[in-house]
Amino acid sequence: MKSRFKKVKSSSNNRDVEPRSSSSKTKLPLPVFGLVSKERPWPRKERHCVYYSTDCDKTALINNFQKRGWHKVPAFDGEWNLYWACAQNCRYIFGVDHPYRMRSDQMINHFPNSMELSRKDLLVKNIKRYRKDLERKGDALAETHPNNTKLGIGGTRYMHLDIIPMTFVLPADYNLFVEEFHKNPASTWIVKPSDKSQGVGIYLINKLSKLKRFAYEARTFYPHFHRDTCVISKYIDNPLLIGGKKFDLRLYVLVTTFNPIKAYLYNEGFCRFCTQRYDQTEIDNVFMHLTNVSIQKNNVEYNTIHGGKWSMQNLCLYLDSIRGEGVSKQLSRRISETIRHSLDAVAPVMANDRHCFEVYGYDIIIDNNLKPWLIEINTSPSIHSTTKNDCTLKTRLIDNVLDVVIPPSGMPDERWTKTPSQDSLKNFTLLTPVELPKPRKLSKLATPTAATAAAAAGTQRKNKSFVRRLVSGANPITAPNVATRFKPAAMLKKQAQNKKSADTKVKKSKVTKRVSK
Repeated sequence: MKSRFKKVKSSSNNRDVEPRSSSSKTKLPLPVFGLVSKERPWPRKERHCVYYSTDCDKTALINNFQKRGWHKVPAFDGEWNLYWACAQNCRYIFGVDHPYRMRSDQMINHFPNSMELSRKDLLVKNIKRYRKDLERKGDALAETHPNNTKLGIGGTRYMHLDIIPMTFVLPADYNLFVEEFHKNPASTWIVKPSDKSQGVGIYLINKLSKLKRFAYEARTFYPHFHRDTCVISKYIDNPLLIGGKKFDLRLYVLVTTFNPIKAYLYNEGFCRFCTQRYDQTEIDNVFMHLTNVSIQKNNVEYNTIHGGKWSMQNLCLYLDSIRGEGVSKQLSRRISETIRHSLDAVAPVMANDRHCFEVYGYDIIIDNNLKPWLIEINTSPSIHSTTKNDCTLKTRLIDNVLDVVIPPSGMPDERWTKTPSQDSLKNFTLLTPVELPKPRKLSKLATPTAATAAAAAGTQRKNKSFVRRLVSGANPITAPNVATRFKPAAMLKKQAQNKKSADTKVKKSKVTKRVSK
């Protein structure tokens, strides 16, 4: 019996096996999702490897974790260093009802209030406030077109901040939408739930009769109790088509901190094509208007080999060959500016936690004028692979993300400045603040270019030849006004003498006529 009791006593030091005694005076809750109680921190151990936990066992994630030699642990035991969580669990962790804090060697893949970007109604609200703030400050980015300018899809006169289509939140802005709809009754609009993804609940309208539900709710709307909101945006009816089919771009943006903003655009995005040719009149056919893979894969024409996807490299080659060389670079610059504007819009309201990073999935549509429009932003972009190329791309994406967010020591540390080396960025490009191009100022001491020098030399030769022709007495066909200043003195003297002799001849002829009379 003694040995048995000794065995139990020795095993009481193992906190994973021995349950807590019910006779203890203070009962502390077990750490939830790796968080540590403020009253009694979790006992620390010397770490020799990284422990991870995840809510989604996707190949792109697991392969990268295992390649680095990391070990998987359950999310609820608090031993993880990196937790790749879903957005709901992340909100639960940072909820005000849970008095816990994270350790300094822990990281999580979401910011506490990332829905400021992902919810469509909040995104529109933040962008509108961002425009007003810049306009109030007198920033050059808030420059507007004249009042007589015809409004486009964006519905604003901003020259540089017109990044989203004209959008209203329903049912709160229903009356404003009706007023705008009557200005152009033939226009098409698209309705989207504020908090849904993968094309759920999206439909197109061109009649007010399809919005009767919102007409009723607009009269009995209580913002504090009504969460089932939708956004209605002007439909981009002139999208850029390739092969007669509509497509959009899925781009990945990594944000490591919002104060200051450190964001990186992944260079290997892709295009998502519809399975049917575009026809603006058939607004009820989702297979020609919505590019979501979750919708297109239900069509019998869906191709499982390439999945209706095209790499950004192929798109750039296509545009340069059809629209002219250098067009793809201009488009990439506009897309980067659009993404940066959206991040600047939410930065003041984002809760910047040093334990957090986030990979956003941006959906952007390009119209026929090669103008990018921001459609929506996903906080949990799909890591599921539908094709081999898709699997390769997303595996490289996660690998590159881990290289950027993990410090050089290999262990997460909240004290790190989150400034990765240039080698670790690989396919990521830093998104710098948007700056307007400055107008060129010609300096007096500027060295002339070869073309300018050649033009000046040609002008000098023409002027010299013109002077020679004047000296020789020839009559030029065209004579610049400037050249008349360069007449020689002998030439001017000769002309004066000729004029004087002509005047004397006229006088003599008049005198002879009088004498004869």
